[in-house]
Amino acid sequence: MKKKQWHGWGPSEQAEQHYLVQPRALAGGGDVRHVSEFLRASGWRDKSKTGDPLYMESPDRTVHVAYDPYSLSGGWTIHGRADRTNGEWSAHLGQQTPVEILAGLTDALTHPRSAHAPNVWAPLQEQDWHTRFDGQDYAATSPDGTAWMQYRQSPDGAAMWWTGAKDKQGNGWTATFTPNTPMHLVQAFSSELASPDPVMRPRGRVPMSTQIRTWSVSVKPSQLSAWQQARITAARAATWTSSSAHSTRPRTAAHPYTPAGGARIRR
Repeated sequence: MKKKQWHGWGPSEQAEQHYLVQPRALAGGGDVRHVSEFLRASGWRDKSKTGDPLYMESPDRTVHVAYDPYSLSGGWTIHGRADRTNGEWSAHLGQQTPVEILAGLTDALTHPRSAHAPNVWAPLQEQDWHTRFDGQDYAATSPDGTAWMQYRQSPDGAAMWWTGAKDKQGNGWTATFTPNTPMHLVQAFSSELASPDPVMRPRGRVPMSTQIRTWSVSVKPSQLSAWQQARITAARAATWTSSSAHSTRPRTAAHPYTPAGGARIRR
């Protein structure tokens, strides 16, 4: 009896045409699972209802990430509850925000905060973005002029982060962050926004723009799966390491005061 070979794997696996797109800010939205699967592997709960938009909740229930592709003003919404160091904050990003750039922020939600003071502008300056400071307003523009990052403050004291990308045809996206969005998250976002690395899009999902450069590549489904799995594995490993470190941390519970006579004081 001859064995039938499944053509989805192995030597007969067919490569599919994809494109590397640069600059990444104009590459289009991409696969939402790039964000959602990483969060899920990091212990986030998927609270989405069947047929409804994506809605995910952090393990401590303080942050929510939602994606609505259906409404006219839809896109990404990230909301954080107030804590000891930050007030309530939120971020709103258009549907065409590349998931690789968005993941800079959402991935950072799963990592311990660095002890170093964040600097939103440093990643942009390292990539030769043009920065300018006008009073209380700060702005940076990519070398090709297609992407920007701004911190605006109006005379009445209202402030916000405003960022996005747009080509000469008017295609692109915008995003806003409330001023009290944790700075390390905004920096993580600006790092991915400024990255010169191209991102990959399948055939038929490359935006029609005269300001992007593309390179055709042949990719096997098993390669795509392996790359996606490596990202998920990294998220699980980081979550396990963080949980293990927390569980093995020595407890320093205070002991009741015992006077010289040996009797403990009841509280």
